[in-house]
Amino acid sequence: MIDLIRNVLDSDEKSELRQFFSQLRTSERKYLLRNDIVSAFSEYCTTHKKPDYFSESSQLGKLVYYTQEIILENEDLYLVIRPKITAQEVFRVLEDLTVEEVAIQELLDLRDRIVNRYHPAEGDVLELDFGPFYDYSPRIRDSKNIGRGVNYLNRFLSSKLFQDPRQWQDSLFNFLSIHQFQGTKLLINERIKSQRRLSDQIKRALDFVSERPTQEPYKEFRFKLQEMGFEAGWGNTASRVRETLEMLDELIDSPDDEVLEKFLSRIPMIFRIALVSIHGWFGQEGVLGRPDTGGQVVYVLDQARSLDKQLQEDIRLAGLEGPEFKPKVIILSRLIPNSDGTRCNERLEKVHGTDNAWILRVPFREFNPKLTDNWISRFEIWPYLETYAIDAEKELRAEFQGVPDFIVGNYSDGNLVAFLLARRLGVTQAIVAHALEKSKYLFSNLYWQDLENQYHFSLQFTADLIAMNAANLVISSTYQEIVGKPDSVGQYESYQNFTMPDLYHVVNGIELFSPKFNVVPPGVNESVYFPYNRTQDRVPADAERLEELLFTLEDSSQVYGTLEDPRKRPLFSMARLDRIKNLTGLAECFGKSKELQERCNLILVAGKLRVEESNDNEEKEEIIKLYRIIDEYNLHGKFRWLGVRLAKGDSGEIYRVIADNQGIFVQPALFEAFGLTILEAMISGLPTFGTKFGGPLEIIQDKVNGFLINPTNHQEMAQKILDFVSRCDQNYHAWEEIANRGMDRVYTTYTWKIHTTRLLSLGRIYGFWNYTSKENREDMMRYIEALFYLIYKPRAQQLLEEHMHR
Repeated sequence: MIDLIRNVLDSDEKSELRQFFSQLRTSERKYLLRNDIVSAFSEYCTTHKKPDYFSESSQLGKLVYYTQEIILENEDLYLVIRPKITAQEVFRVLEDLTVEEVAIQELLDLRDRIVNRYHPAEGDVLELDFGPFYDYSPRIRDSKNIGRGVNYLNRFLSSKLFQDPRQWQDSLFNFLSIHQFQGTKLLINERIKSQRRLSDQIKRALDFVSERPTQEPYKEFRFKLQEMGFEAGWGNTASRVRETLEMLDELIDSPDDEVLEKFLSRIPMIFRIALVSIHGWFGQEGVLGRPDTGGQVVYVLDQARSLDKQLQEDIRLAGLEGPEFKPKVIILSRLIPNSDGTRCNERLEKVHGTDNAWILRVPFREFNPKLTDNWISRFEIWPYLETYAIDAEKELRAEFQGVPDFIVGNYSDGNLVAFLLARRLGVTQAIVAHALEKSKYLFSNLYWQDLENQYHFSLQFTADLIAMNAANLVISSTYQEIVGKPDSVGQYESYQNFTMPDLYHVVNGIELFSPKFNVVPPGVNESVYFPYNRTQDRVPADAERLEELLFTLEDSSQVYGTLEDPRKRPLFSMARLDRIKNLTGLAECFGKSKELQERCNLILVAGKLRVEESNDNEEKEEIIKLYRIIDEYNLHGKFRWLGVRLAKGDSGEIYRVIADNQGIFVQPALFEAFGLTILEAMISGLPTFGTKFGGPLEIIQDKVNGFLINPTNHQEMAQKILDFVSRCDQNYHAWEEIANRGMDRVYTTYTWKIHTTRLLSLGRIYGFWNYTSKENREDMMRYIEALFYLIYKPRAQQLLEEHMHR
């Protein structure tokens, strides 16, 4: 990037650079992020009447494109430049346009100075650097392959088998030898005592099964295989046993990464899975729309159902028959004694539509029953997690009659508990962020002290650092969640370096090129969310009831607002009522566009209708704001707000009713980690407009199967919706074409069958990697434990003491 800066300085654009920087120096803002920089440069180009090409094609335009942050200190400008994904360079530009490169440590000090939190006379602040702990592990070279870690890991492992065959074949033999379930030996018995013996016996067994009828059940010839040293687990038929043994034989003789993945994916090593989702109301009815409860609950429940089904299929294909081989999935959540009419006060609840998947609720210890007997915000939950993990371990051991084979954490708190459990139990751990608050709340790390009373980000960001580094694998819904786009930083990437002034500096918070990162997008529950034109599966009475609720029902307890003309095309959105989901922004966009109001109605399904009914501060603020917008833009007669909690079936049917009325779904979030509601709307047959900030970028192909919008630009968003509405009014099939493409997109890419097959494969492969490399992780785990006990735990204890006085 220094070359690009020099190119500007050595060209005719030097004067433009000086003018632009002069403009920035006169502005009140001293810290500009990407959107601020783009707006400032656009203003500069307009003020100085630059031609259209200048903003993108000029050398200065290119420099601005790569600049993520500009910080002004006195007369100096600091440019934080991102020349490519995952890379960052920092430069100081003096008033005379002299340019100096700046180290990360100096950048962190600068950020502290900006908020008056730099105290060199008092000594240095703690520096956290996870970089050295990744030196021993394989590392992806090309940023395009980030998120496909398992592919790289398989190549790495197969190359090890090839380069050092004795050591790795011994590791593979030992790995296969340890497998058992509830005391029943699997795969290899004591007749095979060495890797060399294994290789010889594989060939004998292959000769034997090759002569059997291909579909002959395993139980018909199992005794002969046992005599050779092979127990159950290789397959349910002669042909499947032969295929699995051939893969192992090929691995031993000539290792190959694809063969390794196929072979490990077949090994029966996962029978019991714990999915950890602590905060919020976790249940199957009456919880959606409550604070802290939304897409994550839907995700985990659907994942549990699919895992239950997939585990049964995998175990059957492995040839394991009988009740002793029954898999089990447990969703670990918290028990809330004062459950407000939900089932969150029940210890154990079976997941609907499953054979053996359960919600296990463990209460927080009663440090202060006035708090712990009730729902606790995700921002306040931190003091209770360590003791919760200790109690949960006992409960899990009892329910599983052993330990889980695989633990998957969800969100920051669940990921921390997953780490604590996996550390104590010695099992493979995965994490799913769903959303990292650091990306959602701008400057949240920089101003953490000002926000601490409300959000406690010092605890959350420390928990994130612990969990993402401790995890064996990180499950991401999208590539950009990890490393963003060419012009924006990814959620995980934002943890590479940052400051928590007066607490610590993160010099290297995460290795983005680690093969632990894998993109595994979720699916959508196809029994609940399906196309509106699949009329044979719809219940007419439900459709009629929801039609009335959406458009005409007069019930002040559930609905605010009446529609003067219910026949207008509905613009529809459904989400929690918080700042990030930005439903108030959609309402304001609608209010500013008279043309949209003339042609459409706006219908929102969102949270509570009254401030006094809510316990969540953000929701209260958004309720007040939404009423203000309705009055300010006089949306009466054109706007309808439903403060209802929908049953699962109704949440699917409500999309279809909107589709019956040729409606449009709009998801206006300021940031969306993935976007389950987008999948739900698309599969239902609704043309969908989704935020361009976050996961929807990888779901929606703009103007092909949906539309991407900038929710911060109301005029542009309104115009994009109007353009589509005009097309639909002129051509009846325009609506249908986008609807059909949206449905096709979901069915070909986003199903739970695809998700869970991949997740289980990853669990097995990383389980093997965890087994073979566990001695190399102990140094990092000790570093992580130091961070937990020296930073996290004292701050959690401090918050607990505050809670005790409430």
